[in-house]
Amino acid sequence: MKRSPHVRCPHGFTLVELLVAIAVMAVLSLMSWRAIDGMYRTQTITRERTDSLTELQGALGQWVADLDAVVPQPGFAAIDFDGLVLRLVRRDVMDTPLQSPGLRVVAWTRQNTTGLWTRWQSAPLRTQAELLGAWQNATQWAQATRSDAVPGEVRLMPVVSWELFYYRNNAWANPLSASGAPTTGAAGAGDASPLPDGVRLVLQLPPNAAMPGRLQRDWARATVTRRRS
Repeated sequence: MKRSPHVRCPHGFTLVELLVAIAVMAVLSLMSWRAIDGMYRTQTITRERTDSLTELQGALGQWVADLDAVVPQPGFAAIDFDGLVLRLVRRDVMDTPLQSPGLRVVAWTRQNTTGLWTRWQSAPLRTQAELLGAWQNATQWAQATRSDAVPGEVRLMPVVSWELFYYRNNAWANPLSASGAPTTGAAGAGDASPLPDGVRLVLQLPPNAAMPGRLQRDWARATVTRRRS
């Protein structure tokens, strides 16, 4: 049987058509990959920002908790800031009703070696000698240069710089200045310096932080707040 000369034989894709199809698939694959990569990057940035904000909130919460728990002791400043380290004596939150009230010395500083805002606390203290030793250890801890953390130390977050101001005599002042010092007779017997009415913390956060730039956190003494309300 002879084939009609007008009937064309079926054939496959030409080389040009195959190359065009492959090119289209490559473009679609590239677009899909970019979309997936963009979603992954967005999720990563969001997660890192959330972690950074949580870290910041935790650090500031601990800062406020330490100031709220300050217990002035005879012979010690309620809080002491020398431009490098803040030291204070606070109640030991680990005490139980069966134990006598204990104390801890807490210190805050920015470590020059790591650039991290860092907190240190002593072991529970029961005697005046232990309190004096921990008070001195806090200063030595802040002045030491090291890369590894020591017991009682928690490295919180990177900061470019930090400053403190005290609210005394109805004004904010640098605690190292004369205006930031307590008025004559304000301290109790044997107390080197009373707790100020307020403490202003100013942190300069790095550009890659969740909240870059200047961050200010004010704390007010509870007795002052109640008296004004």
